[in-house]
Amino acid sequence: MNDFTFASRVYRVYVQAAVPFRNEPRDIDALYVRSAKGEMVPLESLVQVRPITSAQNIQHYNLYRSATINGQAAPGSSSGQALDTMEAVARKTLPVGYTFEWTGLSQEQKEAGRSVLVIFGLGVVFVFLVLSAQYESFALPLIILLGVPVAMLGALGLQNLRGLQNDVFCQVGLVMLVGLASKNAILIVEFAEQLRHEGRSVVDAAIHSAQTRLRPILMTSFAFLMGVVPLMLASGAGASARKSLGTTVFGGMLLSTFVNLIFIPVLYVVMEAARLRVRRQGDVNTPQPPVRPPEPHAP
Repeated sequence: MNDFTFASRVYRVYVQAAVPFRNEPRDIDALYVRSAKGEMVPLESLVQVRPITSAQNIQHYNLYRSATINGQAAPGSSSGQALDTMEAVARKTLPVGYTFEWTGLSQEQKEAGRSVLVIFGLGVVFVFLVLSAQYESFALPLIILLGVPVAMLGALGLQNLRGLQNDVFCQVGLVMLVGLASKNAILIVEFAEQLRHEGRSVVDAAIHSAQTRLRPILMTSFAFLMGVVPLMLASGAGASARKSLGTTVFGGMLLSTFVNLIFIPVLYVVMEAARLRVRRQGDVNTPQPPVRPPEPHAP
């Protein structure tokens, strides 16, 4: 009939008769209810008590009676596909007045799935802004971030080759690759900029930077890839999650390491040449102040 709060906990208030008056089902006949005319009428004249078979516990969800269904995705199918299939079956077969809701991990997965694109976009924007502040330029961070799609291609390609699905763990790995794939490009671009400040040409700086940073990039990348191998070969409880995450990161870093060693220097040359061309064109189009002849000196 009511709720009250005590010691940071909510307690429910129930009204019930004393034990001797509620031991047997027939004791309900002793209760009286008020009729439409305002008179008290014995309940036995209105209802009939008979034993039936029912559930021992009646579950409720959001104050509605509910039945809990636990399931697992079939081999080769992602949890997202299983959730979509369950929703399609429920909409098709449930009678009028029945509906469904997700709870627990399934509810969290559904909510997280809607925000994946937003999180990925915010991750890219955050990396871009940090690099723009570091280099004081918008062109150099763009060069670095253009290497991220290569990592995404490698991640999704290896996922497909292993028969894994683009589940929430794969999406977490894709967000991680935004920073991991940018790391190798930063090493090349950073050293190339240092050589440019020393007076090297754009092409010479890009080639020398790629040659100098080759060993550090390969060493750090291979060390990382070897550390991810146990995730790819995981077994036991929770192995599907570890396989999905490990495969995504391994495939993205493997392809990004080798392709970006060629792609990033070439892209650096193209972007820097275009930036220098625009800068020279701007200097030519900028009107120069008129030069006045020197005034003659007094004798």
